[in-house]
Amino acid sequence: MPRPKTKKELLAQSHAQHAALTTFIDGLSPADRERAFKPGTMNRNIRDVLGHLHHWHMLMLGWYATGLKGGKPEIPAKGYTWATTPDLNHWIHGQYVDMPLKKVRALFERSHAEVMALIEAHSDAELFTKKRYPWTGSTSLGAYLVSCTSSHYDWALKLIRKGST
Repeated sequence: MPRPKTKKELLAQSHAQHAALTTFIDGLSPADRERAFKPGTMNRNIRDVLGHLHHWHMLMLGWYATGLKGGKPEIPAKGYTWATTPDLNHWIHGQYVDMPLKKVRALFERSHAEVMALIEAHSDAELFTKKRYPWTGSTSLGAYLVSCTSSHYDWALKLIRKGST
């Protein structure tokens, strides 16, 4: 699927990928939703994947809030760089490992709705003009939003499908 370049495309792809992800999960039996994936990935089950998605939503919302106030957000997170993202993801994993799937899924759905509302609140120019906001550096707000929605949901669905077979 081509990377979204407009608000309409971003919303459509985000909704479609979210629907594909949740439909797949809902199609699994309750036992299969809780079952561990085959060894080889840090995210060992659906709860882990949804916790990961939720946390990245929250990071994005935090960056946006800080940037909106004129601040410079710590991206990807305080104490981490893009080069240490695997360490960050390992830390994120630990934040949700003891939560029930039902709670993590509710967190994911709530943060998904918040990110979608953020997208809805902006024009194409606000979303896809590079360097429009100082905090996004050389890229656009939309690029960050694509990464934490449609692209991330596609990754999650592939991981869950692979882990569930």
